Amino acid sequence: MITQHIVASYENELRELGRKIAEMGGQVERLVADSTTALLKRDIALAERVIIGDRKVNALQHEIENAAVTMIALRQPIADDLREVISSIRVAIDLERIADHAKNTAKRVLALDGEFMAQKQLRGVEHMSEIALEQLKAVLDAYANRDDQKALAVWRRDGEVDAIYSSLFRELLTYMMEDPRSITLCTHLLFAAKNIERIGDHAQNIAETVHYLVVGEPVVEDTL
Repeated sequence: MITQHIVASYENELRELGRKIAEMGGQVERLVADSTTALLKRDIALAERVIIGDRKVNALQHEIENAAVTMIALRQPIADDLREVISSIRVAIDLERIADHAKNTAKRVLALDGEFMAQKQLRGVEHMSEIALEQLKAVLDAYANRDDQKALAVWRRDGEVDAIYSSLFRELLTYMMEDPRSITLCTHLLFAAKNIERIGDHAQNIAETVHYLVVGEPVVEDTL
């Protein structure tokens, strides 16, 4: 009976860890979406809410890390269970950093207050954000369902965001050379685009973690 109780308690702790990751993932998805919306609509109030929301994500990340470390110390998990706990720490770290990038984009909205912003200059940033958010949602779904193939599909798409960023970088530099009045705006948009590009990188990291969790090995080119 004691053994059964210990096993049940341990399984409950693992489920709670998964629940916290899901909660954190949902919050981060909203921050990414809201930071882009705030940028496109010049919504100062929404940008400020994103900045505040980042603090809640930070708190969740600390909760997950502390719970995982406690489980390792007290339960001494091995094999699949150890991968489960280690993976939760890795995913939480990437989610926290994604939230940081969303917060940094929101800060650009505050800095752009009063600056003229043409829709054409925003289109590339919007497109990048849509793809990055798709990747984030897909990889969190892959983590929740332990879906290695879906995770690898996200892993393969990282180059798509990188290519759009490179194209947007050249486009915004051209704007700045043609019209020096656009330098401030374009500089802030470049920083926002870089934040989005990094979100894509962290989604790829989570995809690698999912593969490690399911298969027990790191992603290598041969996996593809």
